[in-house]
Amino acid sequence: MQANLKMFKNKTPGISRKVPSSCISASSEMLDQVLPQTQCQLCGYKGCMPYAQAIVTGKETINRCLPGGVETLFALAELTGQDATPYVAGMKQKAIPIQLAVIQEETCIGCTKCIHACPVDAIIGAAKQMHSILSDICTGCGLCLPPCPVDCIDLITLNKHFSKEEKHAKANRARLHYQERNMRLNQKQKIMGSHSKAAKISADEIKQAIDRVLHKRAHGIKRGQGYKITL
Repeated sequence: MQANLKMFKNKTPGISRKVPSSCISASSEMLDQVLPQTQCQLCGYKGCMPYAQAIVTGKETINRCLPGGVETLFALAELTGQDATPYVAGMKQKAIPIQLAVIQEETCIGCTKCIHACPVDAIIGAAKQMHSILSDICTGCGLCLPPCPVDCIDLITLNKHFSKEEKHAKANRARLHYQERNMRLNQKQKIMGSHSKAAKISADEIKQAIDRVLHKRAHGIKRGQGYKITL
């Protein structure tokens, strides 16, 4: 994923071709339906729907969803009437496989920072108590890695083939959790009369967190193996 982030930030010149909004008939809701709903922000937007809205308004290209890969690229191309060909080679190199966050529970200090960072409420736990990740809800976005002060969270690749139906069901579930979380935070903001304290993590911060984990692994600290994942 480290390499993917680096390549993403240095896109190949000449293939970013934004299309005027007048040429796109699909709605942002239609585009959002084909996005994987990881809510990872690697596209440069705060979620899948904001990215879909940027495409519809002609402000963004269709090749920025790394978790969606080539499959999502073609789906967006079809809905927007664009040619995906210029983006295919680059997307094959940059695409991120389906991932899952796991907590090394014996290292967790119960700071709750990852809970606040998770966009789909996939992490449970109380202050100063061990946290756990709900594998059936986690989208593998990586937003929980940067705020963790003890680097006890890993992203592992799921070596499993998911059918289109399974991917669609997972995306719908993630969208629902994401929307419910946003509604809760908005309500809290209205009650508190202040800005939400939800973590705002940039792609650079995600990369830095992953670099820390890779550095530890390079020095003999091996994690991410032997986890029991139930899907």
